[in-house]
Amino acid sequence: MKTNYPKARELMVERQIARRGIKDDYVLRAMRRVPRQRFVPDALREFAYEDSPLPIEAGQTISQPYIVARMVEAARIRPGDRVLEIGGGSGYAAAVIATIAAHVFVIERHEVLANLARRRLKALGYRNVEVRTGDGSGGWREAAPFDAILAAAGAPSIPETLVKQLAPGGRLVMPVGDTPHRQRLVKVTRGEDGETTREDLGEVLFVPLIGEQGWPDPTARAPDVEEPRKPEPDADTQLLRKRGIALPALDDEGFGACFDRFATARVVLLGEASHGTAEFYAARAAISRRLIQAHGFALVAIEADWPDAAVVDRYVRHLPVRSEPEGAFARFPTWMWRNAEFAAFVEWLRGHNATREPAQRVGVCGLDLYSLQRSIRAVVDYLDRVDPEAARVAKHRYGCLVPWAREPAEYGRMALSEGYGRCEKAVLEMLQALLERQLQYGGKDGESFLDAAQNARLVRDAEAYYRAMYYGAAESWNLRDRHMFETLQHALGSRGKDAKAVVWAHNSHVGDARHTEMGWTRGELNIGQLCRESYGERVATIGFGTHGGTVAAADDWDGPMRIMDVVPSLTGSYERLFHDADVSPCLYDLRAATEPELHGRLSSAKLERFIGVIYRPRTERWSHYAEAALARQFDAFAWFDRTHAVHALAETPGKGMPDTYPFGL
Repeated sequence: MKTNYPKARELMVERQIARRGIKDDYVLRAMRRVPRQRFVPDALREFAYEDSPLPIEAGQTISQPYIVARMVEAARIRPGDRVLEIGGGSGYAAAVIATIAAHVFVIERHEVLANLARRRLKALGYRNVEVRTGDGSGGWREAAPFDAILAAAGAPSIPETLVKQLAPGGRLVMPVGDTPHRQRLVKVTRGEDGETTREDLGEVLFVPLIGEQGWPDPTARAPDVEEPRKPEPDADTQLLRKRGIALPALDDEGFGACFDRFATARVVLLGEASHGTAEFYAARAAISRRLIQAHGFALVAIEADWPDAAVVDRYVRHLPVRSEPEGAFARFPTWMWRNAEFAAFVEWLRGHNATREPAQRVGVCGLDLYSLQRSIRAVVDYLDRVDPEAARVAKHRYGCLVPWAREPAEYGRMALSEGYGRCEKAVLEMLQALLERQLQYGGKDGESFLDAAQNARLVRDAEAYYRAMYYGAAESWNLRDRHMFETLQHALGSRGKDAKAVVWAHNSHVGDARHTEMGWTRGELNIGQLCRESYGERVATIGFGTHGGTVAAADDWDGPMRIMDVVPSLTGSYERLFHDADVSPCLYDLRAATEPELHGRLSSAKLERFIGVIYRPRTERWSHYAEAALARQFDAFAWFDRTHAVHALAETPGKGMPDTYPFGL
């Protein structure tokens, strides 16, 4: 399908830029005018307006649109200004600046990029831009002074040469950091008297500024000096081989016992590096069996919608089957839970519960909030049974959302255009009314009331989530993970003050976001962070990773599932580090108190791979890698060097007899 670039550009400005606080009209108008797709390689044009940097020629990147807007706004560029840009890259930021300023001077270190930028800018009619190849750290003396200088590469400190090239009142915006790959965005303003003021604009991630007043060229070789041989194996590899705990086969009873060291936690969060890897599901099942059998864990909370998980919960706890016209896990991506590995765990849990008293049976709950339509129906159906008059009120209140229930994202778009959440008041009133009758309703059937109340909470949070989608990725992500955490708390609370839970979710939800690029640069939190903040040492977060193999995933949202080859992990990533250690399967305890040396070595920022239900090998570095400090993100890491795709069950649930419930096979 052909991309509507003007529409995509407008949505980019609305969602990624304006809704994140960029208010400068000059910047917003410029971002709406410049065709970003013309500044990326042809193969990546479909991703031009996504909220991320992208690879360009010469192994470099085009910055995230929001970062470009943020820097241009911070530099306070106005008509008539003369501006210097250091690290011109593709030419995109220069085009944005040139749309506002009178004259733009661009320095790019890579000749191939400088030539491409020059041709692109000329073809698009930007006549007020000059581009040259050279060392940007020294500025452009003959063109100085400048009203503004922007650097798209990080230096160890602000080059004094650049400060001197500012006009009185001039502004310099650039990333600065004590390592080449972690910086803070800094704004320097030169006063009329030559004195400067400095403002910290927060943490960012840029390529290093290579040059005389920047970082040394890592590809340059010192003359007449023999290149030292890399130790084989290096210190990190030796440490990983020494401190790793070799795991037995997944079907060995001893596999789960290797995780007993985390059993004192109230919440154990088990991650996965993708939603379609068999070994991750089988490992989580083995660990969960052990925690349930040997350590009394009473709840399995999964990254799935509450109504879907409720179907499984009734099945494993031998409760009466309810009519489910859609079946469980019928929404994309069906294979995430409709797979043989999870089904086997469900059957085990049902068998485990068969000999236990009802109050002692282990339950399953869903943490996610995408089931707007089913949750509305669940609340109304419950009230139809216990309070028909209240059910009529519920139908009236939820009537606001019903037209959008099948396509809730369209409700978010509508609410944004109207400037308010039209249905917000109604869903809040519905939840409040239900909770106010807890004693009246819960006395008849406490289990059913808990289910209805949680569905009402889900409707409230889903309404807010779909509105937040149009205010930027961080807002919607944070609302979703807060909902997941609060759902976990409610489910735990219903089982008693000492109840313990195991959580199955993606690494991006389980690992503490404060120690990843999610928190460093995007302002995102997650359930792992919220659990640590709430439960302290009574929580354990365990990540999972792989180097290669196959994975079940789709090319795009709502696309068909495919079995894809996993691209071998990138050099410089945590995954490549574990692969080079050549111990698999293996468990690494990363806690500072138990493994101080390993914790210290794995606490620096490196790339980490995240594959969800969408996998795009062609743009893997930019679609699936982010920086993280692994030993601060997780308490432990389980490594499987080569993994395989889950065995997906039929996508359309069948209408089998009750003994085929809940998967209908």
